[in-house]
Amino acid sequence: MKKDWNKTWNSSTQPRKQRKFRHNAPIHIRRKLMSSTLSKELRKKYGRRNFPVRVGDKVKVLRGQFKGKLTEIEKVDVRNYKIYLRDVQLKKQGGQIPIKYPVSPSNVQLITLNLDDKARIKRVEKK
Repeated sequence: MKKDWNKTWNSSTQPRKQRKFRHNAPIHIRRKLMSSTLSKELRKKYGRRNFPVRVGDKVKVLRGQFKGKLTEIEKVDVRNYKIYLRDVQLKKQGGQIPIKYPVSPSNVQLITLNLDDKARIKRVEKK
């Protein structure tokens, strides 16, 4: 099996090929893979179901121990497909220092979008 990422690859039902595609994907493709669902209000407004996450977006956590928390995205880790949220952190057992807890973008829902960038506004209203 080839190790390089192939832009002409369409799809496969084999999980190993899905994992390989995500593992070898370049940054501009990874950004698109890191998208979250939009809230019902945003779906009606923009006419699309999901959108790539960005720092400054307000999100609601849907799964895990922080379920129901409304917070803001602080960091997007494209390499590991994780996002870090403002108030989602753990305390170490022996220390006072809180640790940022990585969350998958599929486990959050976008409530409001950060529309500081003109190019992002165009992309949102494209459909």
